[in-house]
Amino acid sequence: MGPVEYCVFGFPGNKFRGEIIPALTELVDNGTIRILDLLFILKDEQGNAEGFELQDWPDEIAGITEITGETSSLLGDDDLEQAAESLPVNSSGAVLVWENVWAERFAQAVRSADGELLANERIPAEVVEAALADPAQQS
Repeated sequence: MGPVEYCVFGFPGNKFRGEIIPALTELVDNGTIRILDLLFILKDEQGNAEGFELQDWPDEIAGITEITGETSSLLGDDDLEQAAESLPVNSSGAVLVWENVWAERFAQAVRSADGELLANERIPAEVVEAALADPAQQS
C-alpha cells in the first residue's frame, strides 16, 4: 500500500456544487489515488452538524459514488465531530481519506531496504510560489 493521507475541506455558505468531482474522477481513473473513505458534512446556522455516508449524499454530490468504488469504514463519529468543529456555521465540508497509489512501489522499496519515514510535511502552495518568485531565496 502507498502512503495514506486525509484532508478536511470546507465550503462556506453550503455552496458545494460538485466541482471537485471531475478532478477526483481523473485522479482515480489514472491510478494516482484510491479513495479509502469519504464523509460529507452539513453544518446548519445553529451549528448542528450532520454527516452523510455515500448512499445518503445529497443529489448535487451523488455522482461521487461512481468513482469511490468500495470504500472502507475508516471514518467514524469522532472524525465527524472533529471535522465539524473546524467548519463555520452554515457550511458544508468533506473528509477525504486516500491512498497515494502512485507512491506504492517506492514505499515498498523503502520498506524492503529497512528504511523508515522520518519526516513528512505538505508545503502550502503559497509558500512554494513565494519562494519561486523570489530569486534571492533560491541561492
